[in-house]
Amino acid sequence: MGFEVVCRGVYLEGLCADAASVWVSDPIKGGVRQIRSDGAVTAWLPEKRWVGGLLLNADGKVLISGEGGVIWLDGATGATGVLVDQADGRPLLGVNEMVATADGGIYFGSLDAPAIMRGEPPGPASLYRMDVDGGVREVRGGLKFSNGVGVSPDGRRLYHNETFVGVSAYDILPDGSLGAGEFLLEKPDCDGLAVDAEGGVWITGFATNAITCLHPDGALKGLVEFPGGGATNVRFGGPDRRDLYVTSVAAGAADKLKAGVWPTVEESALYRGRSEVPGLPYRPARFPLG
Repeated sequence: MGFEVVCRGVYLEGLCADAASVWVSDPIKGGVRQIRSDGAVTAWLPEKRWVGGLLLNADGKVLISGEGGVIWLDGATGATGVLVDQADGRPLLGVNEMVATADGGIYFGSLDAPAIMRGEPPGPASLYRMDVDGGVREVRGGLKFSNGVGVSPDGRRLYHNETFVGVSAYDILPDGSLGAGEFLLEKPDCDGLAVDAEGGVWITGFATNAITCLHPDGALKGLVEFPGGGATNVRFGGPDRRDLYVTSVAAGAADKLKAGVWPTVEESALYRGRSEVPGLPYRPARFPLG
């Protein structure tokens, strides 16, 4: 598969894509960019750092994770607001990756952003479900580092990357809680995750120059090599959902970040390739936002 550079940054990570645009964040430099199919670029929130997840809402607003929880952005007006900043009565230190559910809610993983900013090992993370009425509940706790998350085509299974551990799958129960987990793959550098239309699971690794593709049952389907030293995220987009977007970082960049050494040079890139298998039709969140 061939790849072309869409844009560059210091440490690109958060991704979402629809038929006509791709959104990408730079957690270290700060900000969120929208890059349209005609090449036009719009940038917002240059001061907002540690954005690990992006997700579209049905009204066109963008959900942006990071320090303190999840905010929303109206790209047409620049208006912002808070979607969620606490869970179980406690403030959220941060939120990383998110995925929408069939009914318009989201699953999201917590993140100990203050510890990361201090260059210290982060505290335990959790997976949460947020319903469209605003209710938030923990569905998995005691995680080492919550990262990429995706839902199967039939909406019955949730895939989750626990960085420094590996990839697991959970049955989604009728009430939205999760059943017993099934460990699919040991991959300490697992980062972003996407699911294709056939149910395949695409997994990036921040220290790996190939995307690992699994069958729905966890069997290895293949590897997709890309330029760069490691990949932080992956998404499908374009009119036919076959545009494959990958955010790449330089070799060793994640290890330096873990040690509290922040990159300053634009050695990260957003790549676009073409996949034989399309991604799932885009599923937005459906929150009633201000």
